[in-house]
Amino acid sequence: MINLFNTQIENLSLHKVGNKSRNEEMILSKEPYKLNDEITPLLKEFFFKPFRDGKEKYYQFFHEVDLEYNEMFSEIEDCFHYKGDQAALHLISKRITKHLFEQSNHPHIKAGEVYVTYLTNVVIDNHVVDAIGIFKSEIKSDFIQVNNIGTDFSDNSGSNLVMQLQQGISLDKLDKGCIIFNYKKEEGYKILCVDSNKYDSRYWMDHFLGLNQFEDENFLTEKYLKFAQQFAKEVILPATDKQNEVMFKNKTIHHFATNEEFDEQKYIDSLFDEMPDLIPEFKAFKADKGGKYNVDDITTFPISNAMVNDLRSSYKSSIKLDTNMEIKLDFVNPENAAKFLEKGWDEERQMYYYLCYFNKEEK
Repeated sequence: MINLFNTQIENLSLHKVGNKSRNEEMILSKEPYKLNDEITPLLKEFFFKPFRDGKEKYYQFFHEVDLEYNEMFSEIEDCFHYKGDQAALHLISKRITKHLFEQSNHPHIKAGEVYVTYLTNVVIDNHVVDAIGIFKSEIKSDFIQVNNIGTDFSDNSGSNLVMQLQQGISLDKLDKGCIIFNYKKEEGYKILCVDSNKYDSRYWMDHFLGLNQFEDENFLTEKYLKFAQQFAKEVILPATDKQNEVMFKNKTIHHFATNEEFDEQKYIDSLFDEMPDLIPEFKAFKADKGGKYNVDDITTFPISNAMVNDLRSSYKSSIKLDTNMEIKLDFVNPENAAKFLEKGWDEERQMYYYLCYFNKEEK
């Protein structure tokens, strides 16, 4: 969890990058931007709002060979080393902007302003740390400037009001941004990232920053739930039927929602109590596909309740029938679906049927 309420912007460098493939220019400021009491609170809201409103999905710097080869990791390491030295931080901000400009070579990438900030009093996981914020504004908004034009100022009747159409940066929406916390450095720092333009997300997250998802409880919970969902689709459905596939998914979500720690053996004992013959299939599936979901060597981890709630919607809880009917099962009490729903075969109609038990219809 993060808290940016008391966070202060100690240093701000403002630059501009164009699209390199279109021969647009890069403009680097000579000196850091001098903040004042009027613009600072507006910038804080502009920079921090997307991180307060969105879910906390963390990333870390990554390189296939070694972390030290990630260019941005080294630059951020220098930023934290030169804390308080505005001249040194401004020089590093120029190098960061040049690196971003080198990645700005796809026709879709828009020119924009780059803000490199040094932040203090940032709270993450109950630790007070410093952070580096890198933000980019791209989309310009139209606004009307009204001016008073006239020569006779003795009374209001001698003036005319005119409207001029101008463009500027809207403070309502940040296009791209990341906050790099001085925390978990050995793992590539813990990082929050936002990108409102999904069509060029590889440019910001992969090419510029070089990020992988941070392997914390959110990461492990998400990966294991997606792995279990795929097992239900690829193994349980072909081996049994749609009811058992949906039931397995429901019971998986219920298991994660009612436990703080994940233990794979406990999970297997709970989920396969009525299908013990599928346990070898589960272990074989994990050996074969576990690496794809980053769970091949994972058997225990803390469960993220926030991630479980986020993924509930992706776990389809209904059985759609070719007779234009749909049966929805309950995530909260998955055992009720097994207790009150029976599947059978009608010889006379030569059709399958579901028998549903209930006491009364809900209003």
